[in-house]
Amino acid sequence: MDLTALRADIPALEDDIYLNTGASGPSPRRIVEATEAALQFHEYDAPTAEGPYGAAIDVYDEASVAVADLLGASPREIALTESTTDGINRVAGAIDWEPGDVVVRTDLEHSAGILPWRRLEREVGIEVRVLETEGGRLDIADVKAVASEAKLFCLSSLTWTHGTRLPIEEVVEIAHDASARVLVDAVQSPGQTAVDVREWGADFAAGAGHKWLLGPFGAGFLYVREGAEAGLSPSAIGYRSVKEPNATDYEYRPGAGRFEVGTSSPAPYAGLIEAIALQAELGLETIQRRVETLTDRLKAGIDDERLLSPRAYESGLVTVAADDPEATVDRLAEAGIVVRSLPYPEAVRASVHAFNTPADIDAVLEAL
Repeated sequence: MDLTALRADIPALEDDIYLNTGASGPSPRRIVEATEAALQFHEYDAPTAEGPYGAAIDVYDEASVAVADLLGASPREIALTESTTDGINRVAGAIDWEPGDVVVRTDLEHSAGILPWRRLEREVGIEVRVLETEGGRLDIADVKAVASEAKLFCLSSLTWTHGTRLPIEEVVEIAHDASARVLVDAVQSPGQTAVDVREWGADFAAGAGHKWLLGPFGAGFLYVREGAEAGLSPSAIGYRSVKEPNATDYEYRPGAGRFEVGTSSPAPYAGLIEAIALQAELGLETIQRRVETLTDRLKAGIDDERLLSPRAYESGLVTVAADDPEATVDRLAEAGIVVRSLPYPEAVRASVHAFNTPADIDAVLEAL
């Protein structure tokens, strides 16, 4: 499949211009069909064949391998979740927190990287330190200044507010030197840019397939660096968490497996498998080259005062200042153009994917 065929295979693009993949990507027919086929097999055929549990586990195992290949990890370092938020919460719930423990995050985090720490702040008495940024940039000096006090750093690989890339490897090195862990919200990266979790060196990375990978809702994943699970007791436990669920005493599965819990529909993970296969078929270099070309075109039509994302390419997320972001989104929607507003900064955000075209970009510029 090439990019022209990809666009033709996405029904959501038949009537409107879609530039909101940073929130959720529109799925191609082949991904939806793979999802539906898995559900039909599980409900129609598996009950009288290998059984619904065995059929589901086969899909789980295949999805773990596919995600591991996507991230540069091993399958035992992958736990399947429902979403990025789910993955972050599973890590947050597994650490033995004490009053006064410090979590460090940036002011660029999505609610997924904010609310779990607010809950622990309220219920346990941890402290949350927020690193202020400028223009979507994190000052490494600020990271060094707080590292000795931190128990965990939580930050995004790509910021949802500006589309900037944060220096994950540098943060990890500083954090580990201070005996702190690092959890990465990686959801904006897979599907539009290369991800190698071993290069990052982070202890945990949470993501999902429903954004740039164009997969269905409900298929999230959590990378747990080998050995990082030691000493962690997830707040939820089930038959997928342990080696032998019917044993007198339980023993957690090795690796990331302890972060899985119980029965989940195999259908979303079948869609995720197909989504990852589609990305490989298109070629990540082809996707990234197309996204870069289109974002350059979009940015060229926006003056410096209004463009809040970096002018040089970093991702497909382009943020544009607006006096009334919600009204701007509504106005563009009336013209058949889908973008989103941001709570901060005061702006609208266009998410440019490889299925978009120069004509899409020109229409957005004219509408803006």
